[in-house]
Amino acid sequence: MSDPAQAGQSNPNPGFDRATALRFTRFSGGFWRGATARTAWTWTIALGLCLVLKLGVDITTNRWHRWFFDALERRDGTSALLAVMAFVGLIACVAAVGVGIVITRETLQVRWREWCTKRLLDRWMRRQRFYRLATGTRMPNPEYRISDDVRMATEPLTDFAIGLFTAVLAAAAFFSILWSVGGSLDVTVAGESYRIPAFMVLGALLYGITVSTLIPIVGRKLAGVAAAKNEAEARFRFEMIRLRENAEGVIMAGGEKAARARLDTTYGGLVRQWLQLVRQHGNVTWVMNANSALIPVVPLLLAAPKYLAGQLSLGEVMQLASAFAQVQIAIAWLVDNYRAIAEWFASARRVMELGDAFDDQDLVTANGMPLVSRGVGADGALHLAGVRLTDRNGRVVIEQAETVLPAGSRILLSGEAGSGKSVLLRAIAGLWPWGAGAILLPENARVQFLPATPFLPTGPLREAIAFPATASDISAEALDAALASCGIEYLRLRLDESARWDQALSASERQRIAFTRIILQQPDIIILDDTLSVFDEAGQVEIIDTLIACCPRTTIINTGGHGGVARRFERHLFIGNSGAGMMLRETTAETAVLSVVSSGARQI
Repeated sequence: MSDPAQAGQSNPNPGFDRATALRFTRFSGGFWRGATARTAWTWTIALGLCLVLKLGVDITTNRWHRWFFDALERRDGTSALLAVMAFVGLIACVAAVGVGIVITRETLQVRWREWCTKRLLDRWMRRQRFYRLATGTRMPNPEYRISDDVRMATEPLTDFAIGLFTAVLAAAAFFSILWSVGGSLDVTVAGESYRIPAFMVLGALLYGITVSTLIPIVGRKLAGVAAAKNEAEARFRFEMIRLRENAEGVIMAGGEKAARARLDTTYGGLVRQWLQLVRQHGNVTWVMNANSALIPVVPLLLAAPKYLAGQLSLGEVMQLASAFAQVQIAIAWLVDNYRAIAEWFASARRVMELGDAFDDQDLVTANGMPLVSRGVGADGALHLAGVRLTDRNGRVVIEQAETVLPAGSRILLSGEAGSGKSVLLRAIAGLWPWGAGAILLPENARVQFLPATPFLPTGPLREAIAFPATASDISAEALDAALASCGIEYLRLRLDESARWDQALSASERQRIAFTRIILQQPDIIILDDTLSVFDEAGQVEIIDTLIACCPRTTIINTGGHGGVARRFERHLFIGNSGAGMMLRETTAETAVLSVVSSGARQI
């Protein structure tokens, strides 16, 4: 797994990038097209209708203010009582509309996130990208980007759209109220009389534009700081996961203090990023809190001269104050969401970076690097035809591999550590694409690659053994026979037990389960990469004999093994330095064990 520290180095202070925002919008906008268009538009239109109803309720509430306060000013108890009774119904309408907005908004957010997540998961899992990204260093923590960043990039965007839609409607409605109720203001300066038309509208515009302009200036660094904080969070989470996954090795090395010191250092970096974000939030809060305190007062100050002159009633003043507040919400919706916008952009950028990494994996030939071609052989054998393997940077790992492996043959592959055995095996399995030449497999061949540490999914043991098939695909008789063949028949009693089997079982038990899978699935080619190392020599001979007996028509390629294990393999291939680079050649069992690769082997 890659170190997530790499993620923050390419662009330490990205700020807001309009191109990235547009790219994310185009990517996520696919939710409103294709198979999900009906669902997307249904919830979008329902949300829009709820927002229109909310505006109608807000306008009604604004008029209620005038009715109620005018009744108070006239000391009209009957009218005031009617206003109070009407307010009860108004509250019910407010609550109902609010519930409608919550349900439609959150459902739309969930469905949109679902669409984006599924699309990214499809791309991540297709063409073995999840494997290739994990073995590279350019894209740390793709799972965090798919889970958390997609959520943080879709939910706020829905809120932004709601804010913009509401702002436009509210501005149109409440500006008209300010214009019609507020009227014009007559002022006298140096003995000259002046009339200011629509003075409440002008005051609301001037105030809103001032605040909306000030916030982006004060918070201009917020997007970059938020992105750095997210990277630091991912880095700290990665360090803890790596410590848990390597707990035994850390303890056996006596490295607890060193591991804790590393965690402290990583978390210290996270704290520093958080404190920078806190400072940026503090700067923005100065303006936002001052704005919150001024909004109720400014319209009263603007309307006071006309009220004192008897040109406005108390109800009209309160109506103007309410309309002024609604206009400020409309004008300054960016102010209230500026922090969320910064957080949204940081997450949207990380999602788009993941998409770029997917594209990079698909364009490995963009820098001129050739790829090993894969095809189907006509004779049912496995062919390595002029295979030349390189790493991602084009450095040669194996200069030439040329051989034909008939169906059902058993091959022992040997060579010194770092000679490229694992790379060759991964190339045969389709996990290593970099190089040249051709690998031809039998038609519809099923290849099973068994690493030193097999994957056991959490859940019932029966499902873990059947993986990647399901337990219902395997008969009880076949499962019992395979368990007995691999020497773990005692696990029958635990087949329906759920656990973390990668922790609950010993290393040899986990590997025997992997061989049980092989016997049940009967693949055409089995690749064993240091798979037998958890057994002693007698155990290795036993499991190989079982595999040969249960899969007689399967081609078996194994690395490692000597003595009785080596004698179970009819052909021996050796990777050694021929002077022109690492070459694959056939040898005898004895020389395969005793040969030494000359210096120049590359450690992969």
